[in-house]
Amino acid sequence: MMAGTLCAVGVGTVMYLVANKPAKGSKKARKGRKTEGKKFIIGGNWKCETNCAKVDEIITRLNGIESIPDAIEIYCCPPFPHLATATIDLRADIAVSSQDCGVMEKYGAFTGDSFAGMLKDLGCEWALVGHSERRQYQKESSELVAAKAAAALKQGLGAVVCIGESKTEREGGLSVMKKVLLDDQMTALLKALGNDQSAWANVVIAYEPVWAIGTGLSATPAMAQETHKLIRDWVAAKIGPTTAANLRIQYGGSVKGATAKELAAQPDIDGFLVGGSSLKDDFLLIISEAEAGLKMR
Repeated sequence: MMAGTLCAVGVGTVMYLVANKPAKGSKKARKGRKTEGKKFIIGGNWKCETNCAKVDEIITRLNGIESIPDAIEIYCCPPFPHLATATIDLRADIAVSSQDCGVMEKYGAFTGDSFAGMLKDLGCEWALVGHSERRQYQKESSELVAAKAAAALKQGLGAVVCIGESKTEREGGLSVMKKVLLDDQMTALLKALGNDQSAWANVVIAYEPVWAIGTGLSATPAMAQETHKLIRDWVAAKIGPTTAANLRIQYGGSVKGATAKELAAQPDIDGFLVGGSSLKDDFLLIISEAEAGLKMR
């Protein structure tokens, strides 16, 4: 099926899809999520930026990658209307993630929500939860975000959990940052997951300095490294050094091809969550520059 087939609307399209419905059990086996080793993980968050033509363009670009570096894992987060298209048309070695998931534990009368089991059945391998834009516009609390992460994990999805501080909180100094990132956001996640090693093994933390998202600003590599180490040290103290060492912490503050190499060279940066650049050719440069940065460690 060509990319974008599911985007078309009309009786003819519906008849085509019904006539060409895959046989039960013939769904594409997706294998983008890696469970072996600790790969540098790069996510592309398409936000609410894509119409059908843009989805086709991005998928074509990603499908054209000659080979994904062995040290790197990639996932993308299409908007909900385009998840099915991505799970069908996107190459199987790039994982598909939802941009959110509900807290419910079963199918049911939850209008407007998305059960994690439904996302898993569709072909998603990750669920992104707690993005700063949802915390801001949907007023999601850290407790709700943690409950969503737990719900995703229970249904076999990996959970990418976003945490971050505002510009005012950053300027408040280390004590304020610790209160926001650790005492609030990470503590809520710990309360939801406990010390369950199998759960934490399927969690990625995406640190996103809110003041750098979509602004063109970016933390310096040293600033990002300092904050990532702060998070990892907290995990080591609260959960254990092995969990801390294995936990992947992404940086998500306006990453671009021009900044990816230096950021990837930092020892506690384990990946990127990319916003605007994931819609462009620059995403491919980010991948190649990340590989170069890893070689500098």
